[in-house]
Formats: sequence, structure tokens, C-alpha cells
Amino acid sequence: MDSHAWDARYTEKELVWSAEPNRFLPPLIDPLPAGTALDLGCGEGRNAIWLAREGWDVTGVDFSRVAIDKARRLAGGTAIDWVVGDITEYEADATFDLVMIVYIHLDPQGMASLFRCARNALAPGGTLIGLGHALRNLTDGVGGPQYPEILWTDDLIRPLTDGLDVVSLTEVFRPVDGSPVDAIDVLLHATKPR
Repeated sequence: MDSHAWDARYTEKELVWSAEPNRFLPPLIDPLPAGTALDLGCGEGRNAIWLAREGWDVTGVDFSRVAIDKARRLAGGTAIDWVVGDITEYEADATFDLVMIVYIHLDPQGMASLFRCARNALAPGGTLIGLGHALRNLTDGVGGPQYPEILWTDDLIRPLTDGLDVVSLTEVFRPVDGSPVDAIDVLLHATKPR
């Protein structure tokens, strides 16, 4: 899917995602001292806006101009550096204390490029948080992309953390309204050695 397709998707309704931060982020981020953060693939900005309101200096990057325009409106007076750009090629001018990759699903080459950008943008001692729909979601969960080649597994993600210390890489379960089964995601928490 290209930026034009996502522009169209973000134009279809007021909010494609919820306005609240992803449920898995606060428990991992709340213990960290507020610093600089990079949200790669920020979409409408829900996680970036939450972080900025928690005192972080945030940069949000997405290739959809419509999503970034929405994020600016939703942020109101909250200061965030919004960037329209390709997250697989993004080169930050500085390093960040926190880098997030939340529900980004690309082919293996795209994921390798994305994680390389994330690792390069991460300051020594910084934290990388990644979250994606698990491959097992196709058989045992609900929702998310239906293309096995872009879904997250330990085997896909672990090699992309080269040079980082993996604190945890595990499946997590997310209740979905109206579904008798939970969605299954893969959650990565890693740090860059000092």
C-alpha cells in the first residue's frame, strides 16, 4: 500500500484509530524519564500526542500527508515536530531516548530498512518499543492484516534487533469489542547499550 492509499483511508473517517495511546505503551514508557521520542509511522498521532502531553519532546513521522495534517489538528496546542516522510528511509538529525514502531507491517526488506532507521535514531541507553499483529493472529486471534508475509513473529523481529539488548519479545493479547477471542500481537522492548 502506498501513501495515496493511506491518504484515502485517513480521509474516509474522522479517526481511523482511537484517540487514546495504545494500551501496551504506558506500562513500558511511564517508568522512563521524559526525553526525546520518535514515533515512526505515527498515523493520526495518538501515541505521539500522548507522549508529548506526558512531557516528551516528540517527532512523529508518517508518509501520509493526510494523517500528519490530522495529527496536527488533534494535537492542538501540543508541540510536536510532524514530518511527512518514508519511515524506511528516515534519517534523523539527532538521536532519541525512545523510538516507537507501532503496527507497521511491511515486507521483510521494508522491515529491515525500518528497523535499521530505528536503531540508527536510538541514542545510547535509549529504548525501542515495537508492536505488531502476530502471525498467530490469523489462526487463533482476530483482526489485523491477513497477509502472513507481513505479520510479526519472533523469527522476523529478533534478527532486526542486532546491536540492541532485547528486554522482552513476546506475544500479548488484546480484547476486541464484539469478538469472543482476543487479537494477538507481538510486543518488543529493547534498549541500546550505552
